[in-house]
This record gives sequence, structure tokens and C-alpha cells, in this order.
Amino acid sequence: MNIEELRDYCLSMDGVTEKTPFGKFARRFESTLVFYVLDHMFCMADMDDFTSVSFRSTPEEIEEIESHYSAATTPLNQAMKFWVRINLNEDMPDREVYRLVSRAYDIIKDKYTKKK
Repeated sequence: MNIEELRDYCLSMDGVTEKTPFGKFARRFESTLVFYVLDHMFCMADMDDFTSVSFRSTPEEIEEIESHYSAATTPLNQAMKFWVRINLNEDMPDREVYRLVSRAYDIIKDKYTKKK
């Protein structure tokens, strides 16, 4: 998997947009690409250093993911408590990364569709 493949995958989902919103906080975050559905983040990755993908999940699913894969780690921003980071090219197959990104999309879409 590379950043363009992840980008194409995310943008193929209904209503997804992309932004690089964190550069205004610090230059080192300018290359963080974030994917949104209903104006809420569900997935992000660094375009320049594409070694991991972070995405939204549930506490139960995070626990399960971490118990099965050593590639699963805590996101760099500790405040993202319902997020998991996957180090790429380790023990999680790309197809599972894509499945979990799709699940992240569903979690956010379901949560914010109900509120509208």
C-alpha cells in the first residue's frame, strides 16, 4: 500500500473529503492528510512519511486489534483516545487495514448521520 492507494480508497467512499488541517499548528504537520465524512475525521496519514495509518475505532475494537497485531499502536496524539495507529509493513495485511479504514468511515458516518 502507498499513500495514493489509500487516498484513492478513502475518496471512493460516499461523501469523503480530504484536508491537510494541521500545518497551521506546526510546519511538521503540513503533510498530514486527513479524510473526513460529514465534516468529521475518520482516517489520517503522513504523505511524506507514509509508515503508518491512524483511524477511528471503538474501545472494544481497539482492544481486539491490539490483541491480534503488533502493528497496532497508540496514535501520536494521546488525546485521540478512540483512534488506533497501524504501522505499515508489519503483521497486519493491507486488506485488513482497508477493512478497518472502511469501518472507521462507517463509525463516523453512523454517529453523525443520526444527529442530523
